[in-house]
Amino acid sequence: MASAYGRPKTRSGARRASIDRVTKETSVSAQVNLDGTGKTSVKTGLAFIDHLITSIGKHSLIDISLTGTSKDNIIHHLAEDTAITLAQAIDRALGDRARITRFGHAMVPMDESLAFSAIDLVKRQYQNIQLGLSRDMIEGVPREDIEHFARSLAQNLNACTHIVVQYGENDHHKVEAGLKAFAVALRTAVSIDPRQKGIPSTKGAM
Repeated sequence: MASAYGRPKTRSGARRASIDRVTKETSVSAQVNLDGTGKTSVKTGLAFIDHLITSIGKHSLIDISLTGTSKDNIIHHLAEDTAITLAQAIDRALGDRARITRFGHAMVPMDESLAFSAIDLVKRQYQNIQLGLSRDMIEGVPREDIEHFARSLAQNLNACTHIVVQYGENDHHKVEAGLKAFAVALRTAVSIDPRQKGIPSTKGAM
């Protein structure tokens, strides 16, 4: 897929980043503040994707401002590029990852559904995403595009990420439980540990 990226930007001394992703298919802009309060402003034209990103911001306490526009009216491309841009902004804001807690895990229920997530912010990309969805469409978004959104988010975070829905009956609840668990785990992993000095790895580097 042809793409052109805007230059990633950070503010000196702050764990913030801004990334623009512009392709022939979409235009997405994301700004994040890892040390925020969960304030979000999200508008992609995909209401359920907006809701999921808003939930991620709220429960991770990461401030997120994100806009996305489709140029070809293909849901798959917009969902994918939105996830890529958001994850890359978070990755960029983490910098060299010095003094972070690094690991985070959470188990989150949503009515009849239960989901687990574990994250290691080591710079070794791996993801295991098991949402257990069965319906073809969820809130107007094809199931495969929701699954691809979650995978693209994990793949571009530059981390080891597991999101597993243990059980559930309602696919909306399953997706939301999974991404809320991801958000809570991320909240812990990105947090600064006051006792940690330098890079949290025996290697001395991520």
